[in-house]
Amino acid sequence: MHVRQLSGAPAAKVVTALPLRVRGLRVRAGGRELLRGIDVDFPAGQVTAVVGPTGCGKTTLLRALNRLHDDSTGLQVSGSVELAGADIYRDLGLREVRRRIGMLFQRPNPFPQSIQENVVIGARVHGLTGRSGARELAEARLREVGLWDAVKDRLGGNPYRLSGGQQQLLCLARALAVQPDVLLLDEPTSSLDPWATAQIEQLIRDLRERVTVVIVSHNLSQVARVADQVLFMVAGERVEVADVQAFFRHPSDPRTRRYVAGEAMTLPAMEERN
Repeated sequence: MHVRQLSGAPAAKVVTALPLRVRGLRVRAGGRELLRGIDVDFPAGQVTAVVGPTGCGKTTLLRALNRLHDDSTGLQVSGSVELAGADIYRDLGLREVRRRIGMLFQRPNPFPQSIQENVVIGARVHGLTGRSGARELAEARLREVGLWDAVKDRLGGNPYRLSGGQQQLLCLARALAVQPDVLLLDEPTSSLDPWATAQIEQLIRDLRERVTVVIVSHNLSQVARVADQVLFMVAGERVEVADVQAFFRHPSDPRTRRYVAGEAMTLPAMEERN
């Protein structure tokens, strides 16, 4: 697509990502509330970082956005999560949700198949590629995440022989191969070395225009580098949502100010740890 640039003005940014909207989201485990009526918009073309003390519900939120709680007994989810106006719990099937909303976990989880098959298996299941296009798709996604040169001569090899950082990049390539609208990242660099961390952070910045990105991170320096807006949570509740610069420079809630300053916070006990 060609965007005509006006004299003296930058070209308009073309955003193909779709927005994600959460209203009144609650997750209950028996008599305990793990999420307490979360309201938040995840804008298209932006990276939203979800931060807060350990146990505040960050991972619970991400799992609710991907309907992973459907696989958990004893958990009840209420409220709405809308992807471009369609409620993922009422209007979309689970298989479609899992394709359109991808998730990268804290620890790499490659499948026991070959490196190439790890990349293309989801795309094949969803009818996005056939056997004839598998290698081409694998190459495109592996190049995108910067892993192609390291694995191009061993596409049929064992993914568990890759380093931890390479395995995480492989899992990211697999998530991108199914053309998601949203990418959820649960502390994706917490176990990686600085080189792999920098590579994934650059990918996050590059992806924002075509994929809505939501990242959980305990690393506030990382949040400052990659995020456009920040959701701060305490004890399963939304405290505030702010532009990343406002979050660090002018937080509106005293709890946010203490968190950014690194001060100890006395919080209600939460049964689930994130």
